[in-house]
Amino acid sequence: MVMNNENNGSVLVIDDDPLTLNAVNVLLETHGFITFPCNDPESAIDIFRSFPFDVVLTDVNMPSVSGLELLEEIQGLQTEKPVIVMTAYAELNTAVRAINRGAFDFILKPFPPEYLINAIKKAVNYIRLREMEKNYKKDLENSVKHKTEELVNAFAKMKNMNIEVIQRLTKVTEYRDTDTGNHIARIGLYSRSLANALCMPGEFIDQIAFASSMHDIGKVGIPDRVLLKPGRLTDKEFEIMKTHTAIGSNILEGSSHCIIQMASSIALHHHERWDGTGYPGGLKGDEIPVEGMIVIIADQYDALRNRRPYKPPLGHEDVFRIITEGDGRTEPGHFHPDILNAFNEKAPEFNEIFNSLNNIEKYNELSLHSNAKGSDETCLRCSLPDEIKQPESGSLPMC
Repeated sequence: MVMNNENNGSVLVIDDDPLTLNAVNVLLETHGFITFPCNDPESAIDIFRSFPFDVVLTDVNMPSVSGLELLEEIQGLQTEKPVIVMTAYAELNTAVRAINRGAFDFILKPFPPEYLINAIKKAVNYIRLREMEKNYKKDLENSVKHKTEELVNAFAKMKNMNIEVIQRLTKVTEYRDTDTGNHIARIGLYSRSLANALCMPGEFIDQIAFASSMHDIGKVGIPDRVLLKPGRLTDKEFEIMKTHTAIGSNILEGSSHCIIQMASSIALHHHERWDGTGYPGGLKGDEIPVEGMIVIIADQYDALRNRRPYKPPLGHEDVFRIITEGDGRTEPGHFHPDILNAFNEKAPEFNEIFNSLNNIEKYNELSLHSNAKGSDETCLRCSLPDEIKQPESGSLPMC
């Protein structure tokens, strides 16, 4: 193989005739091509494998292995590699068959030198354009992949930011109400459990797990004398309290974010009842959005389980009986029949959720008391089962 300062391409030249082989080799070298002359067609394939030639130039009529056989082997190794065949005029039909089998071009012997040079240049340009196209596609794919990763990361950051804003927004309710943050977390878990039992779409389940945490955001607009009253409300006070649904909806309405949109709906409708006896709109049946009908059961269950200034906490069995059978104040007719059936199915999970997060509340109280006394006792949280440990960040439950 002869190297030249000017590199117009590399060519593997195959011909069993030494005179032709030498003449072609010299001609190509003088035009700046890197050449590798080979007079043994049987070893040509091994040579082809050992060096990334741009073009293969081969005679057709050779004794041991014909040019057509070489063409087939090269095509089997690299289908896009341009192969030019040289043939005498009498073998024109053979050359046509070579073209049909994938040869890039053919040259009739004897040939003008400029014709051969043009054919080789055309083949080199072809293979280099193909390589440029491959590299461009690869670069484009890498660029698209990189941009996609950037977008995914940006969307993830935006989603995390949205989640954090939602979490911080729910904190407003915690500061304005006697309900604990774990009540808000439980509502998310109850709502997700019911949505799963109802076979709602995954997107809906994810959304309600967060959106339900803002069901009482409207309580920020209720006066302290009503919101924090340590006893039952008068009829007038209760009318004021009922406005928290519209206030919450007004706070959240108009958002383009799907979770906030659902939260607005929940804030407005989570006290509507299936039989039309709820508030603020007295909606009935399917007039009530399903997310509102899910959260009313979740909120009702947790309210009955918790202590209030005007009532003691109730056990799971008593609450289950009140929701499914009624007690004069709460009736099964208040709830969507399908969602009530889902509650029947998921009631043990509700009890587990309540007990788990209730243990967290008790731990927090004990921890504060213990810290005040300077106790060195083992951290109670560390002894809780993994499934009921509250996230350190205080984040809302996620699907």
